[in-house]
Amino acid sequence: MESSAVDLATYVRKPLSASQVAHLQRIGEIVHFEAGDTLVAFGAPNEAFFYILEGEAAAWDEVTGMRYSNATLGPTQFTGEMSFLSGGTAQLTNRAVTPMKAIRVPRAAMLRALAEIPEMSDIVITVFAARRRRLIESGQAGLTLIGPEQDRAVRRVEAFAAQNRIPYRVHALGTAEALALAQRCGVPADRGAVMLGERTVLPDPTPRGVARHFGLDLAVDDGAEFDVVIVGAGPAGLAAAVYAGAEGLHALVVDETAVGGQAATSSRIENYMGFPTGISGADLCARGEIQALKFGTRFAVPRRVCGLGRKGAGFEVMLDDGVAVRARAIVVATGVQYRRLPLERLADFEGAGVAYAATELEARQVAGRTAVVVGGGNSAGQAAMYLSRRAQRVHLVVRGPSLAASMSEYLIDRIRKNDAIELHFGAEVAALHGEQTLAAVTLRQLDGESRIEAAGLFIMVGAAPNTGWLSGLVDLDTKGFVLAGDGYATSCPGIFAVGDVRAGSVKRVASAVGEGSVVISGVWAQVAGSRG
Repeated sequence: MESSAVDLATYVRKPLSASQVAHLQRIGEIVHFEAGDTLVAFGAPNEAFFYILEGEAAAWDEVTGMRYSNATLGPTQFTGEMSFLSGGTAQLTNRAVTPMKAIRVPRAAMLRALAEIPEMSDIVITVFAARRRRLIESGQAGLTLIGPEQDRAVRRVEAFAAQNRIPYRVHALGTAEALALAQRCGVPADRGAVMLGERTVLPDPTPRGVARHFGLDLAVDDGAEFDVVIVGAGPAGLAAAVYAGAEGLHALVVDETAVGGQAATSSRIENYMGFPTGISGADLCARGEIQALKFGTRFAVPRRVCGLGRKGAGFEVMLDDGVAVRARAIVVATGVQYRRLPLERLADFEGAGVAYAATELEARQVAGRTAVVVGGGNSAGQAAMYLSRRAQRVHLVVRGPSLAASMSEYLIDRIRKNDAIELHFGAEVAALHGEQTLAAVTLRQLDGESRIEAAGLFIMVGAAPNTGWLSGLVDLDTKGFVLAGDGYATSCPGIFAVGDVRAGSVKRVASAVGEGSVVISGVWAQVAGSRG
């Protein structure tokens, strides 16, 4: 819940019906709270859903120790946001402000009810999603980052939080808020830090550490069995996750970075049917995740599949933490990774000025300054257009003689009309400059070299498939893409490939979603056959 700037008291207020409330009473219990009692605590496991019958509850800011303005829940309202569905920890503290009476429903029972009663699910999930979105927009979450502008480790946590839609707030080093937090927590005021609530310093300020705390890196028991393991959470993997759950399959989705894959880094998708004004890749993929969670699909992020082998009639999937799970079928939806440029000090500046995506986070870092985008495809064009809204100048560096070969005509036209974008054809980045962060790049063209002072370099120069973990189980083409036939079945029975990782795919979000949806029919047949 949030401050008056983004008032969470204005939740979607469509009430549950009398029959739905009666169902909650059957699967839950009546509980009472005194004023000041805590219903849900920030950072605690989401163990129960509370439907308020009498009295009022409010949300507390765990950083300031104060109540959020106007964020009050009364009769007919309920606690919770998206972390309740995902199994993560609570993002908000709710306390009673008056004596209260509520229905307490254990999480497992509530999830079953949401799956069984679509009308109730629609109301609850809409409210959960609205709360998460508004909490992100408020910039007043319980996760606080100090000094990401100077600390690379904190910057990586910020990128992970943004990619995974974890609400957080940021304070620059030296600000009054940062100094006060540093003093309370006993940390150096001149260093970056990751804080949880008012006084807790995260001892492991890494994406994995944050994921562990917020319940994203869900513990998967060694030897756990699933009908299908979907590797990759881009559009194809998400579509497969939605349809697997809808068909009643016990599914696990594993991704080493974030839900949404590279599609989530797209600032604007304008040619996806049903969104005439466009939609960001992150928003589109977030909706897919919500649908999959609604149907009971589990997610484990950031977790990497490092090996795959046959196990009886199914497969054993090895994860990077040493855990091995079993699956009757595998859907490979690992997509592709952008290629890196052969530049000295590239690794030094990755996360410190060099990026492979242009989201709001990166746009904020180049605001009022200069950005350089390398690439001639749609991703590069979309990035240049998006960055031009915030950057003072955007240089689009294209190796070929024009944009026509690999970019959509509508995008070419917009770039040509944008005075903030300067095109460089027949050009390449030859060198990077800076100390701790990127300060400039050298461009090489036929007529010589030039230096451009730049706060950000965005590399979008083609991609390679993520197939090294398949261990020779399936046939690949000469470029490493997975060969798949009818129903997206590979040469290994029980393994399917969809999306950009599949040889011959058209590298479009819509087609990836279609493939992920269709493949589940083949998965279902495989699972049914293995069950005997």
